[in-house]
Amino acid sequence: MKKIIAVALATMTAGAATAQDLDICVEGAYPPFSQTEADGSVTGFDIDIANALCAEMGASCTMVKTDWDGIIPALQEDKCDAIIASMSITEERKQVIDFSEKYYSTPAIFLAEEGAFADDSPETLADAVVGVQRGTIHQNFMVGEYPEVELRLYASQDDTYLDLASGRIDAIMADSVTMDEGFLQTEDGEGYAFFGEGYSIPEYHGEGVGVGVRQSDTELRDDFSAAIAAIRESGEYEQIASQYFDFDVYGGGN
Repeated sequence: MKKIIAVALATMTAGAATAQDLDICVEGAYPPFSQTEADGSVTGFDIDIANALCAEMGASCTMVKTDWDGIIPALQEDKCDAIIASMSITEERKQVIDFSEKYYSTPAIFLAEEGAFADDSPETLADAVVGVQRGTIHQNFMVGEYPEVELRLYASQDDTYLDLASGRIDAIMADSVTMDEGFLQTEDGEGYAFFGEGYSIPEYHGEGVGVGVRQSDTELRDDFSAAIAAIRESGEYEQIASQYFDFDVYGGGN
C-alpha cells in the first residue's frame, strides 16, 4: 500500500511540475503584436498567442512588460522564463538564447512619405536618414546592406513614427505588418507609403519569429514548439490570427 501511495504522489508531483508557473517577457510597444492599453494592460497578437500556448501547455503564465533593449538580459537574469515579443530567430541571437519553432514570419520593408523615394537602392537612399529600432534585425540589415546610409536608432517602434512625422528622419526600415497596422492604417499614417521590395533574407531576418528561452531550458523550448504545432492543428492559431490579419501571418517555409 505504501508503494502505491508513493507512486500516486510521484505522479501528482510530476503533473504539477508540467503545469508550471511561467513569467513571459513581452514588449507592449509593437502593435498589432503587442501594445499597452490605457489601463496598463498589454494586448495584441503576441499576447493572445502567449496565452494560447500557456493554456495548451497547462501552465499558468504572467506577462512581464519589458523594454526591448533589456528583454534578452531579463531572460538571462531569470526575470522571466520566456520571451514572446516578435523576436526573430537569428544565428546571432542563438549564440546567447534558444528558440522554439517559429510562430509567424513576415517581411521587412522601407516606409517614407509617399513619393519621397523612387526605389530602395543604396544610391537613392545615399543622402537619407533612416530610422530603425535599436537591437533589431532591421538594424543589422541596414548595417550590412546599406553601410553608407545614416542610421538613427530608437528604443521603440513608436518612436520611429514620431521622428518620421516630425521630419527628423526620412524613412523607416521595419516589419511590414507592424508598420501597416501600427502606422499606415492610422490617422498619423496618412500620406506615407511603403517603397521598394519586401525583404526576408535569412542572414539578417532569420527563420521567422519564435519563443525565446534560456539555452539550458531545452524541455521548455520543446514544450513551446509542441504547443505551437498543437494550436495550429486545432485551428486556434487561425482563430487568433484572423482577429488581426487578413492574410497568412504564419508564412510559408520554415
